[in-house]
Amino acid sequence: MSSPTLVVMAAGIGSRYGGIKQIEPLGPSGEILLDYAVYDAIRAGFEDVVFIIRDEIEDAFRQRVEPTIARHCQVQYALQHHDAIPLGTTVPAERLKPWGTAHAVLACKDQITSSFGVVNSDDYYGRDAFKLLYDYLVDYKAAPRSLKMALVGYTLENTLTDHGHVSRGVCRVSSDGTLQEINERKQIQHFETSVRYSTPDGQWHDVDPNAVVSMNMWGLPKAMMDVLDDQLAKFFSEHANDLTTAEFLLPEVVGHLVREGRGTVHVLPTTACWFGVTYPEDKPYVKAAIRRLIDSGIYPDDLWAQPSI
Repeated sequence: MSSPTLVVMAAGIGSRYGGIKQIEPLGPSGEILLDYAVYDAIRAGFEDVVFIIRDEIEDAFRQRVEPTIARHCQVQYALQHHDAIPLGTTVPAERLKPWGTAHAVLACKDQITSSFGVVNSDDYYGRDAFKLLYDYLVDYKAAPRSLKMALVGYTLENTLTDHGHVSRGVCRVSSDGTLQEINERKQIQHFETSVRYSTPDGQWHDVDPNAVVSMNMWGLPKAMMDVLDDQLAKFFSEHANDLTTAEFLLPEVVGHLVREGRGTVHVLPTTACWFGVTYPEDKPYVKAAIRRLIDSGIYPDDLWAQPSI
């Protein structure tokens, strides 16, 4: 069986950030958050990485990755095309943003030969999380078409920003460590004495700050690609009237499989603290967090200076 591949989703627009945050320098030697993620992934055991990107950023992204990351692991690129949609459907003229995380993963279907991990390019996950993910994928022994999956689960309060709201998949986990339900909450915010999420009707509801949440760090079987193909057609059929804004999201696809009894998800809990650049105001905090990690010996000042990791 082939060794597991790490799929990195880097095609998002980052509308709340106001720029190409995937290649925003944040480390002392110009490192981007993606550098730290892949560095940790390589040390955990990953050797092959597929980057999912958009046409508009391909040149800039390749120029950033080739002299650094690509010197330390096998790198491939997959383009998430706006018009990669089911036959017989059309893209509304007003639709400008990508179709979502499930559509992004589907973009690399032809490059996946075994079980694989999925992460975002603009999130800091921590070394422990990549080790959990890699060890799960290496030990993966399910049947060829089994939908046995894994999710690295974070504590909600360890994933919030002080500068606005975030989207999180809030999970309900059974006593045996399997996922029972995942609900995508698109506006979660830290208030003075509580954490709340907003519903489309404008109402705010409390959410447990210790809830397990998804940061889109998944362990998936190769068979998941066929499922995503089928679900994409269903998505376009069900959202025919709101294709301008609807998103084909990986947590929602997984949640659907769990509810139907077609798949199981083993939650791999981590106490790691997430950070990322959701908003421009997050940059100083992220830079300071990286500096603390360097000072504590987790990373060198110049991440890719050494010939091997």
